[in-house]
Amino acid sequence: MHAAAFSPRGGVAPKTTFLRGQSIIEYVLIIAVIGLVVVFAGPQVSGAIRNQFNQVANTVDSGTDGDSFMSAEEKAYREAMKTVAQKEAKDLTLDEQKAAADDIAKNGTSSVVYAKAKAAMDARTEWSVWAGGVNITYRIIGINHDDLSDGSGKAGLTFFTTKNSYTNECMNDSKHVSGSWTSPRNTGGWEKSELRQKMNAGKIWSYLPPNLKSKIVSVKKITDNQGGGSAGTPTATTDKVFLLSSTEIWGNIDCDGRQYEYFSQHGIGGNDFPDVSFTRSVSKDNQFYFACANSSGQCIFEYGNYGISQTYYAFCF
Repeated sequence: MHAAAFSPRGGVAPKTTFLRGQSIIEYVLIIAVIGLVVVFAGPQVSGAIRNQFNQVANTVDSGTDGDSFMSAEEKAYREAMKTVAQKEAKDLTLDEQKAAADDIAKNGTSSVVYAKAKAAMDARTEWSVWAGGVNITYRIIGINHDDLSDGSGKAGLTFFTTKNSYTNECMNDSKHVSGSWTSPRNTGGWEKSELRQKMNAGKIWSYLPPNLKSKIVSVKKITDNQGGGSAGTPTATTDKVFLLSSTEIWGNIDCDGRQYEYFSQHGIGGNDFPDVSFTRSVSKDNQFYFACANSSGQCIFEYGNYGISQTYYAFCF
């Protein structure tokens, strides 16, 4: 994907002053004062004041949204967001996807691009970016779903890769004893896994292009990280790139977060996981297994050193 230049402020939408809302009392008081002055002032003064009165009254009556009182920067931001809202979702650049996510994080369902993002999620609209020698495709699976790691709010959009992801990745490949059937235990779960390190600081993170990495935000992921064949208390990790959990895909079969909106509304099918893919959830009754999604959308379990044919992962703007 080629990211076009786009800088609607790079941040969140400024709050607009609406004359019909919080300022109506002030205008009523102004009108009352003007009325008293008109009664007691001379003809010339009262005539000038009447002109001001008419301007104020016309402003209130016209229902203006305050455009004439906005700064140039604020107007530019609103125009930029209108442009994003009017484009076809599939044509949004990386910068525009980020701008949409920021506006949704700030304004929720009131965002001018919320409906577009929701429609793109429902339609499985995909975007692509060149990363590590392959063309990665991704789509929206969550809106205002993930908590930012700094506690300041939500990530506006959560994306999930759909094809041409990285091959033959294991949860803990270096722990495998070559030429034997010995498998590494799942102790420490996602938090201590080698695949998590690759996604957040190692090989997979290094493959992502700078214009994508600069837009990704760190979020808090809840997972049972105990492993070892018994259930533990879910704990939080801070992640930029992450595997989905079994709960986030199939619902409350574990306690690893919350199910993403796309899966809760549309279910899980073969189109969602074309190949077997790890989740970050450990088996609660086996010390070697991690939960995986297969090409039929079912939950299965595999050894942590199993070479997955495709590694599908998520990230947030």
